[in-house]
Amino acid sequence: MRRTRNRRQDRAGKVHPSHTVATRRALRTIAVFEAFKGAAALAAGVGVLGLLHHDLRRIAATIVDYFGLQPGAHYPSLFLHYAQVLADASVRQVLLLTLGYATLRACEAYGLWHERTWGEWLGALSGALYIPFELHHLMHEPSPLGLGVLLANVLVVGYLVFVVWSEHREQAH
Repeated sequence: MRRTRNRRQDRAGKVHPSHTVATRRALRTIAVFEAFKGAAALAAGVGVLGLLHHDLRRIAATIVDYFGLQPGAHYPSLFLHYAQVLADASVRQVLLLTLGYATLRACEAYGLWHERTWGEWLGALSGALYIPFELHHLMHEPSPLGLGVLLANVLVVGYLVFVVWSEHREQAH
C-alpha cells in the first residue's frame, strides 16, 4: 500500500507536497539528534576554551594516572597527544572550528525539522563525509561501538538520500 503525501501551503499560498507523517517523524528525530550534536560541540568548545590557559598536558597526565591507565597504551597516549595538540592550538582556531561545526549542525537540524530539501541534502552529504573515516577506524580498531556508529550513519545517510530521491521522482511525475 503506497502512502500519499499531505499537501501544505507556503506563505505565498502555493501548494507543495509535504512528507508523510512517518517521514516527518524520522526527519525530526534526525534533526533533534543533529541539534544535540551541535549543542554538545558548543558546550565542549566552551569547556575547552576554559582550559586553554592551563597546563593541559599536566591535567591529562593527572587524569590518566587517576584512573590507573598506562600512559603508553593506545587510548591514553592518544588522549595525552591531543591534550598537547590542544595546548598548542590558538584560541581563535578552537573557537572557529567549534562555531563552524555547531552552525553546520544547527542549519542541518533547522532544514530537516522544516522539511527543506537543502536540509536533507546537507544531512546526507555531511553524514556521508564521515563514512570513510568510520570505515578506516573500524578496520584498524574493530569494536562493536565503531560498527554501531558506522551502521547508524549509513542508515541515516541512506534514508536521507532515499527521501531526496523520492521527492525528485515525485516532482518529475
